[in-house]
Amino acid sequence: MTPTSPDLAPAHAFVRRPWNPHILLMVLALWLSTLGNLPLWRAMWGLTETHGLRIWLGLLGFGLIVLLATTVLLSLLVWPRWRKPAGVVLLMVAAANSYFMFTYGVVIDPTMMANTVQTDVREVRDLLSWNMLVVLALGVVLPSWWWWRQPVQKLPTRRLVGRQLGLAVLAALVLLVVVWASFQDLASNMRNHKSLRYMLNPFNTIYASTRLVVGQTAQAQMPLQPIGQDAVFASAAMVDHKPPLIVLVVGETVRAANFGLGGYTRDTTPQLRQLQGTGELAYFSNVSSCGTNTQVSVPCMFSHLGREAKAKSDIPYENLLDILQRAGMQVLWLDNQSGCKGVCDRIPNASTLELKDPALCPDGECFDEIMLRVLPERLAQLEKAGSAGPTAGTVVVLHQMGNHGPAYYKRTPADKKVYQPECRSNVLQDCPAQEIVNAYDNAVRYTDHFLAQTVRWLKTQSRPTAMLYLSDHGESLGEKGLYLHGMPYMMAPKEQTHVPMALWLSQPLQSQLGWYGACWKKQTAEPISHDHLFHSVLTLAQVKTGVQQRELDVFAACPSASR
Repeated sequence: MTPTSPDLAPAHAFVRRPWNPHILLMVLALWLSTLGNLPLWRAMWGLTETHGLRIWLGLLGFGLIVLLATTVLLSLLVWPRWRKPAGVVLLMVAAANSYFMFTYGVVIDPTMMANTVQTDVREVRDLLSWNMLVVLALGVVLPSWWWWRQPVQKLPTRRLVGRQLGLAVLAALVLLVVVWASFQDLASNMRNHKSLRYMLNPFNTIYASTRLVVGQTAQAQMPLQPIGQDAVFASAAMVDHKPPLIVLVVGETVRAANFGLGGYTRDTTPQLRQLQGTGELAYFSNVSSCGTNTQVSVPCMFSHLGREAKAKSDIPYENLLDILQRAGMQVLWLDNQSGCKGVCDRIPNASTLELKDPALCPDGECFDEIMLRVLPERLAQLEKAGSAGPTAGTVVVLHQMGNHGPAYYKRTPADKKVYQPECRSNVLQDCPAQEIVNAYDNAVRYTDHFLAQTVRWLKTQSRPTAMLYLSDHGESLGEKGLYLHGMPYMMAPKEQTHVPMALWLSQPLQSQLGWYGACWKKQTAEPISHDHLFHSVLTLAQVKTGVQQRELDVFAACPSASR
């Protein structure tokens, strides 16, 4: 039989020809640098209103830098034995990151990575959408299918290693030249627009994951450091002392801009406003959060370190609740969220996750009022356990679901929805801006109802009581193209860091504390922050310890047995 001429070879012969492994690596680098970084390129394009020749050259230069840096990374990390699964993982990371950055305007930094690790089934469910499935299909399934099916030439190990390392060195050298040539514009952009460094796939994920693992590993190897070992209940010697009951409500994702007591155009807090009118409630209008997400803010709120010191320290310390318990108080944490982030590890705690209540827990997720439903039983169990002396008080922390997004509409019972129509999608860009605000404001108004119900319950107790409410962080609702929260603190907008704080004090507790007049309302308009919570609650709970700092006590103008 006459051999087949090369010119008459089957049409599919070229398609199935094995790839040179280094060429295939460059194809992956090109995909990741271009389509895998669409949010980055959109952000770069939007940095200036005019797009002249210099801007085009700058974009091309930055694009070349990204391609070369990605080539270096892949050349060092992706080797034949794990080439195909590594490529699929990189495609998944790039697509998922791009979707969330495009959809919500977030960036991928260590705290966002920590949020991802700490998420639960309810939060994942709220993020799922058809848009997300389409993006994953186009950005992961199809390219991964193509990547996995490609045949690759088998080169001798020595030649393959030499060429791949040579590719890495060559790309690194060219990278240095391009960076040097464009350093002025590059440095200016990175300095003035710091969010860009957290948008670069897959480097953002590698950096954030490494920081998270290293930090958690270092912290796990350190013993827990005790604080406030001198803590005592300052009113223990009082003959007529009745143990107080203090409820700390940790709010979720409520920003001060939409809180009625803070001057919002809508009265989203009508019931708290009534309490304020009686003189029993004070609203603190100028409060800054410790972080822009729950993972950072909640531990920081209960820490003695403060925001700046906490951010720099990997040392595990005891927190406010440990000190209160050491002083002889009963302490309880009730959670309607994704956990206490380690704050309640050494005190009695309970979650609403498994509760079944047809009215308050539809579809497997409970409204915040469920915590008031179970609170009396939990307190009875706490007292029965006899974990405190007869003169000690009780501190209860209620961790809300609050305004957890993006499915704000799920946070409000049907009979509490005042503002209509509301956005009923978790893809916020698909909704008109006013419908997003309506859904969010309905959830704020439900928090107002929940707090008022908490006060009503406290008024039925036979001992001095108080309620302190403080949101963990704020939220972006589309301002400047940003949604949700979690921006690095140094670049976060005020919507994510300005939070509401309210305090209700019963008359019996005011009398017990000796707080006559309005001394406890002196700092309602002053700039304060989460840093003040630790030191202020010690005063409110009448606990004395040398750890307390008077300058961070919002009740410093009042007489205090704890000082």
